[in-house]
Amino acid sequence: MWYNIAMALRRKLKGFTLIEVVIATAVFLLFAIGVYGGLQLIFKIVYQSRLRILETSILSAELETVRNLPFDQVGISGGLPAGVLPHTKNITRNGILFNITATVRNIDDPFDGTIGGNPNDTSPADYKLVEMAIICDNCIQQAPVILNTMVSPKGLEGASQNGALFIHVFDSNGQPVSSTNVHVVNTNPNPDLIIDDTTGNDGWLKIVDTPTGTLCYNITVSKAGYSTDGTIAPVKLPATIATQTVTEIFFSIDRLSSLNIHTVSHACAPVGNASFNMHGEKLIGTNPDVYKYSHNFSTDGAGNKELADLEWDKYHLDFSSSGYDIGGSAPMLPLKLNPGATQDLTIILRTHKDDSLLVKVNDAGTGLPLSGAAVRLTDGGSYDKSLTTGLGYTRQTDWSGGGGQADFSVTNQYFADSGTLDNDSPVGDLKLKRSGNHYLNSGWLESSTIDLGAAVNFNSLIWEPFDQPAQAGINALTFQLATSDIPDPAGWDFVGPDGTAGTYYAISDNTIWNGHNGDRFLRYKTYLNTVNDSFTPQLSEVSLTYVNQCSPPGQSFFNDVDSGLYNLEVSHDGYITNSGPIDILGNTDIEVNLSVNE
Repeated sequence: MWYNIAMALRRKLKGFTLIEVVIATAVFLLFAIGVYGGLQLIFKIVYQSRLRILETSILSAELETVRNLPFDQVGISGGLPAGVLPHTKNITRNGILFNITATVRNIDDPFDGTIGGNPNDTSPADYKLVEMAIICDNCIQQAPVILNTMVSPKGLEGASQNGALFIHVFDSNGQPVSSTNVHVVNTNPNPDLIIDDTTGNDGWLKIVDTPTGTLCYNITVSKAGYSTDGTIAPVKLPATIATQTVTEIFFSIDRLSSLNIHTVSHACAPVGNASFNMHGEKLIGTNPDVYKYSHNFSTDGAGNKELADLEWDKYHLDFSSSGYDIGGSAPMLPLKLNPGATQDLTIILRTHKDDSLLVKVNDAGTGLPLSGAAVRLTDGGSYDKSLTTGLGYTRQTDWSGGGGQADFSVTNQYFADSGTLDNDSPVGDLKLKRSGNHYLNSGWLESSTIDLGAAVNFNSLIWEPFDQPAQAGINALTFQLATSDIPDPAGWDFVGPDGTAGTYYAISDNTIWNGHNGDRFLRYKTYLNTVNDSFTPQLSEVSLTYVNQCSPPGQSFFNDVDSGLYNLEVSHDGYITNSGPIDILGNTDIEVNLSVNE
């Protein structure tokens, strides 16, 4: 009996094991962390809401003050229209520091005509738009609160002796660039007249009722992540404003790019610590030429140099200061750097000689580097040397042979298509099929496997025609690429310019995603789409350029020559031979374009 009672007491007094305590603690912590995180999110939402309410209240008070100002005082101090409002100011409320930016614009209302229009409004400043933006820089606030109001004069307008300055900002493709910062300075008045504003969605900033002046309005346009442009004499003179006249001035900016430069020997060994000068072709001065971009650099010990924040341009490099000649490059120099691109550039350096010749051979029709071209240089005496240009490009211009071909052996066939494409109108070109009098909406084609012969680095994807019917819609013709280091992978993963399956190459002459580099086998996939069944996109030719580091595309280098007169002959199967005299003096390079022999 007493034994049974003792056992019952032991069971009743038994505690938790260590494992049970750990599990219980972990469950409690998960619950507590979730509750804490939820409370933090709620407090953050409430805080941001109260902050925006406070900012709205501050701006409302500021705009109410503006509404009570005389009309001629509504403007920016030292700006245009002139007035008493500061462009920027700080204000403190509830212990929080806020930054307020004010913008005032004269508005030319089309109700009574516009300046330079029909009818011509000789007093275009019909009313003023006042816009104010407020933000707390220390409150983790991503976007400002913006309010605006209109202010009109009490009396009738009087004829103005001022003019108007219309500024248009567009990118490298001619498309408008919105929200561009525009800084205008006129140093004729004392103090200076300063205008800070931004372009609209159409890329225009229209400044009406602008005081007249001759070559006195200096303009700078800029945007975060973009290049900068402006008036720089003598290439682009400051703007002139004449009475009751519209002055239009145009600027072009685009996304900044980066360049990774690699210097190697002809045997592919890195060449380190090579100093060089790099300059673009855009000018800010003439007689003599002053380049917008010109800087001196040096590669590191491994032969690499990374350059960021480069403007789109054509760039030239010179290694003569380091005792080297350029024996070729991949891609070919001068380098065309596209906006928003990350480009690799490999330079083959050769020991400097007083005289040398670099021959660059291109297809005259496409402008692409031509591989396999025979380059012969003779002097009529003892010198007679022939070289062959390196790797270049692969292309397909005819799809009339139909599908079903796995390997690219017959050049007018391919692997598969959607069944909605037409390849005989004209013969060999791709279009969408017709159904009655209308085109089908979409279709695709997958190429055969193209063997490039060796592992390569890819450069550009180019197709023709470059432009498609506007009525077919945006991105009517697009591409994706798939590569492999073996001829028959388990599957071909087609990707776009960022290496994902959700993006597409939509602009011809686009840089190929560098994740394909090092592969030998390739397939492309093209997509045709139209939003208007009366129009179809068309594909006549697709080309891909690629390089092997030590065999630059379309180039041959002669470094064992003396100065003097030579004969240069360049030939290639299927092309018309180009032959003629060439005078070699110093480090000479020449570009030869071969035309197809039809």
